[in-house]
Amino acid sequence: MRFPIILVSPHRPENVGAAARAMKTMGFNELRIVNSQAHLAPAARWVAHGAGEILDSATHWNSLAEALADIDFSVATTARSRAKFRYYATPQQVQTLLEEKLQWVGSAALVFGREDTGLTNEELALADVLTGVPMTADYPSLNLGQAVMVYCYQLSALRQVSATTDAPADVPQLDALRQRLDRLLVRLEVNDDRKMVDWLAQRIGLLTQRDSAMLHRLVQDVEKKLIDKKSD
Repeated sequence: MRFPIILVSPHRPENVGAAARAMKTMGFNELRIVNSQAHLAPAARWVAHGAGEILDSATHWNSLAEALADIDFSVATTARSRAKFRYYATPQQVQTLLEEKLQWVGSAALVFGREDTGLTNEELALADVLTGVPMTADYPSLNLGQAVMVYCYQLSALRQVSATTDAPADVPQLDALRQRLDRLLVRLEVNDDRKMVDWLAQRIGLLTQRDSAMLHRLVQDVEKKLIDKKSD
């Protein structure tokens, strides 16, 4: 999965350099800059400490919309909870969301806003998910470099997971599992619970071969227990 980091209108070159350094430390290499030339200032390279190639290869975009045009899934950071505005996830939840999407999307982007005002509501509306770092009230903010490090650290685990992802289950195996689960739900008299039925239908498609085999075993054990109970 391609995973560019997007900085929207960063003001201080030092923050851009710190972001580049955090990216390289955690294995990220694509930096997109929106409406700023801060990455070209000498101060950015001084702070980058060996991550100069990330600054050299950084691309410039006139707007966030343009920077996201070729991205399949985007996550925007904000210091203010916007749960009513959009689904709001912690960094850990972002990792889980992206793990689920590994086999479905080819690119995802993490968007950071301006140091002083963050992202506008219009820019936040361009993202699929909003996220923020939970913090204590006594120290309520991170600078740009720190925020990039937090997310790159969290999502570096995702990149390791993607490199060792188990083989997906084959179609016949999943079809057989769906049929067994459908029959089991009927026997348990819970097949009218549409929310659970729909959830199972969606999640089965994400199973790996090992997960599918284990779930087959679990269903088999439940079926056996039901037969034994009926015999009693």
